Amino acid sequence: MSHILEKRYPSNIGQRIDPDRPIMGLCGQLASNVDMDPHQHPRGQLAYASKGIIRVYTDAGSWVVPPSQAVWIPGNTTHRTLAEVKAELRHLFVDPAYLHSLSSQCSVVEVSPLLRELIMRVADFGTDYDYDSPASRICAVILDELQALKPSLLHLPGASDRRLQRVMKAMIESPNSEIGLSHWADQVGASERTISRLFSKETGMTFQQWRKQLLLQEAVDRLGRGEAVIDVALELGYRSPSAFVAMFRKSLGKPPGQYFTDVRLKPPL
Repeated sequence: MSHILEKRYPSNIGQRIDPDRPIMGLCGQLASNVDMDPHQHPRGQLAYASKGIIRVYTDAGSWVVPPSQAVWIPGNTTHRTLAEVKAELRHLFVDPAYLHSLSSQCSVVEVSPLLRELIMRVADFGTDYDYDSPASRICAVILDELQALKPSLLHLPGASDRRLQRVMKAMIESPNSEIGLSHWADQVGASERTISRLFSKETGMTFQQWRKQLLLQEAVDRLGRGEAVIDVALELGYRSPSAFVAMFRKSLGKPPGQYFTDVRLKPPL
């Protein structure tokens, strides 16, 4: 991740309650050296970057988000956003009056070409449009689209146990480390069995499954920043680029070249 040099305070759009404007849009940029303060707001948020790679953090975990996807953040959920590379933000904020029909869980969701164009239009409308205007009718279509969103697989679950949090933090800081579970257990003063049980209980994943998900997030992050497939594969511990590509295809349904071509971020081979 980029070194954090400065703070940025969130927009207040999410605090505005106005059922006549069910969706409010936000256009902006987020530099890679900026840390967004943790915050929450009554409006639900679809966090989306039309260009660049962003990470969204909540108490439930973290998500890496390329332009083919977005993160749905329910109202009153504490979160913060970082950009891995300079990002063009196009966030949507949904009034609480309409949240009952939408998910109450944070999740990464696939952004269809239709939804992407709708997001771009509403983000340009901003917060000031008339009831029963073309903008409001587009918002009604977006609400339908939001109900039909399909979850993605780029979620890395978090934990509440402090020992497991320390293990996760150390692994995130060294994603290419092949250190085993027994080492991490020793580092936090717990048995290997205890940490293994905590991974299953708190994340629904085994230690190895969680590590694989961490590597997938790191791969998407690095490829999105323009690193070559062969370099990413070897740095993340894969014996060959073909083994890495097979993992990527199995996890996300497409090989890296096609995946990033589809999101207009094709990395070098």
